[in-house]
Amino acid sequence: MTLEQFGSARIASLVQSDKVHKDLYLSEELFALEQRELFGNTWSFLGHASQIADSGDFFTVEVAGQSLIVLRDDKGEIRALHNRCAHKGAQLLTVESGRLTGRFLRCPYHAWSYRLDGALAAYPLRSGYENTGLMACESGRGLSPVADLHVYRDFIFARLNADGPAFDAYFGDVLPTIDLMVDRSPVGRLEIAGGVLRSVVHCNWKLYLENVNDSVHPASTHESAVRAAQAVARDRGSEPMPLAFEQILPFGERYEFFEGMGGRVFPNGHSISGTRFSVHSGYGNLGQYVQDLQAAHGEARAKQVLEQSPQNTVLYPSLAIKGSPQTIRVIRPVAVDRTVVEAWNFRTVGGPDLLLDRALTYSRLVFSPMSVVAHDDLHLFESQQKGLRSGPNPWVSLHREHTPDEAKQQTAETSGTSELLMRNQYRAWAKFMTLNMKEA
Repeated sequence: MTLEQFGSARIASLVQSDKVHKDLYLSEELFALEQRELFGNTWSFLGHASQIADSGDFFTVEVAGQSLIVLRDDKGEIRALHNRCAHKGAQLLTVESGRLTGRFLRCPYHAWSYRLDGALAAYPLRSGYENTGLMACESGRGLSPVADLHVYRDFIFARLNADGPAFDAYFGDVLPTIDLMVDRSPVGRLEIAGGVLRSVVHCNWKLYLENVNDSVHPASTHESAVRAAQAVARDRGSEPMPLAFEQILPFGERYEFFEGMGGRVFPNGHSISGTRFSVHSGYGNLGQYVQDLQAAHGEARAKQVLEQSPQNTVLYPSLAIKGSPQTIRVIRPVAVDRTVVEAWNFRTVGGPDLLLDRALTYSRLVFSPMSVVAHDDLHLFESQQKGLRSGPNPWVSLHREHTPDEAKQQTAETSGTSELLMRNQYRAWAKFMTLNMKEA
């Protein structure tokens, strides 16, 4: 079904000011349109420059059902190319990452070869193509690059469709949250470290993304995990607590704590949960690192970097970051009821090893599907996906702290438990789903 056949009015009707239709989570037709329109028109996170440190390094990634190669070319430039041979369409690379030998891309099917900028370099039986028009058609032009690519503080983003907002206009005032994360390094540089935790969740991607901004659920969803941690902590008495306890015990705070954290929404679906403080604000003293950060950035900037530890920052639609403990989650929709979630950790270059230890511990504790925290969430995500198919009520409530005129103010402050952060995502969803709509 095309976008025009679905209709802009029908899409708009699925997103009300205080609720959304369950078809957003269940409709395979809508999911197919999302892949092409929403994820095509917006900017998706591909990866980090530290994953391709040297010329010839590459990684592969799938965005909106499209296979991409991200590599560093012979001049050190970062490129993102569609992972499709211009001849018959075979993927050039099927491994997750590596280094190219010979500094070229070679198709395993018919040995068509490409330079690292994507240009066609060589192909067998060359004389058989003379005077055939090959070089004048798409196949002769080589590998197709993504429509637009932007690297911001080593974070690599791409837009797949030619029509869509420019990078700075799209992210706007939410970009400084990446600066806060990177500037935790005295030299202003992060490196991916510790591998990736990759989970397949049998739910629609929007259910997961909503949960990233949901500060109400910890009190009930994670009650048993927190109580167990509290019991162990009491038994340890005055003994030093492992990092995991520093990180899990704040999940047991009362509703008033999470409400007081504060939140902020930005245009295009972006948001910050925990603008005043968060469960990450009480982490232990870092000693000499504080002085190193002050020497590098000045006292005022170092204070700002260390004190601002949001619960989550969402760079809609694919990236959620935690400046402390230096972790990110990347959301990769696979099907209407299946989502891949990647958790990556950073080493803070020039910072203490404790920062990486904290990131790795947090990822194992909260994002691993075998953890005492994540299994609660995963169970409920999959329960939601099944439950939404039942009953006569077609709507999902987003009423908490709703005000009739809130959509007029695109950047706004709110409480830490407001569903405004979720409503803001769905207004962006409706906007970018119909960006290229051609009305009759």
